[in-house]
Amino acid sequence: MEVKIESSWKEVLQDEFAKEYFAELTKKVRDAYTSKTVFPPPKLIFNAFELCPFEKVKVVILGQDPYHGPGQAHGLAFSVPEGIATPPSLQNIYKEIKADIGTGIPKSGNLERWAKQGVLLLNSTLTVQMAEANSHQQFGWEKFTDAVIQTISENKEHVVFMLWGSFARSKSSLIDQNKHLILEAPHPSPLSAHRGFLGCQHFSQANKYLEENGLKPIEW
Repeated sequence: MEVKIESSWKEVLQDEFAKEYFAELTKKVRDAYTSKTVFPPPKLIFNAFELCPFEKVKVVILGQDPYHGPGQAHGLAFSVPEGIATPPSLQNIYKEIKADIGTGIPKSGNLERWAKQGVLLLNSTLTVQMAEANSHQQFGWEKFTDAVIQTISENKEHVVFMLWGSFARSKSSLIDQNKHLILEAPHPSPLSAHRGFLGCQHFSQANKYLEENGLKPIEW
């Protein structure tokens, strides 16, 4: 199947694109876009991969579902385009970064600058129907994104995986802990951030690990 995705990802995931479930997933997604309002815009479904090629991946931040409000989702977990109000979970991420490493809180919620430094902002499900959270969870996206996580784990070394919340933490079994750093915490949502996300110091820990392994730290 011909999939429009950044070339290095196309190469490492080519077996996945050839599987029957991916053909079924593609049909479900195409049908959804033709009959409903679906986010993100079709050309941005694989934006996380476009901005962060496979060979550049240093950190993986795993989200669950794209934002389902108009103009919010642009293919990067936790991120919103320029000019869109910073969502509550990202506000808490920014608060933690400031407390952890002293960086000021940005006015923009656009995390493309992270992606371009090697942070894969991966949602487990890559599309969603407007105003209906988790509406595409049964499409087969998780099978694909689980394969992405395993591919990174098996073919790279010294990647930091940030798993926030019980859903993301359930993916730890896909990752080789002998080769990579797994950082776990409650979700940054206002409902749970006070239970241990705020104060987790994941951003300084990630940079320390990257530097110890000869990699350039992320400018959070």
